Amino acid sequence: METYYSHLHNQPVVPGLEPPLTQPQREYLAEIYRIHDENGGKVPTNLLAERLHVSPPAAVKMIRRLVCDGYCGREPYKGVTLTDKGVREALREIRSHRLVERFLVDVMNFGWHEAHQYAHDFEDLSAEVEDRMDMLCGYPTRCPHGEPIPAKDGTIEVLKDAPMAKVEIGTKGQISRIKSHSRDKLMYLAEIQMIPGQKIEVVNRAPFNGPIRVKINGRDEQVVGAELAADIWVE
Repeated sequence: METYYSHLHNQPVVPGLEPPLTQPQREYLAEIYRIHDENGGKVPTNLLAERLHVSPPAAVKMIRRLVCDGYCGREPYKGVTLTDKGVREALREIRSHRLVERFLVDVMNFGWHEAHQYAHDFEDLSAEVEDRMDMLCGYPTRCPHGEPIPAKDGTIEVLKDAPMAKVEIGTKGQISRIKSHSRDKLMYLAEIQMIPGQKIEVVNRAPFNGPIRVKINGRDEQVVGAELAADIWVE
């Protein structure tokens, strides 16, 4: 996958003229970006609140502040979008978080089911520390769950993948990413070898949103429920 895009055009940054974002503000911007990446369109406030484990009124209050500071646009009853300025900051936060996840797994030997949780313990990394983590991990392009790590210049790989639950019977490919941070799901997927990079073939699907039979690496077969298949993305 060699296609990349950038949202940083026409966004000059003058150091010292913008107040630094707080960690909660960065997390809001990053989550808005993630939800938009998954679903497209405007991001509903209630969904954002649910994902960040805050109340809807708290989410509305934060969004108003981000709108005032030029990071977001909001249309009542429809949702939130990021400005170019907001995308830039969202990708910075996402890069830091996914690099830390990679560092936790590759260098500190945490499991991939632990990385997302413990990555939140690393906040406000300096550029020097982030660069050192990047180097020690071998300049990775994906996090342990397969999500692309934004580059330092603000570009991010565009993945051409789809949920396993939606691909046609007979499709051959490989698992690109796992869109879940559930500890139990990730441990189970590792146990059955359904991890990013693994070659798979969708053999059959039961009707009425039933389970999917998958051949792994051309040999072993597993049956995956529809709920879990929605979290497994294939390219």
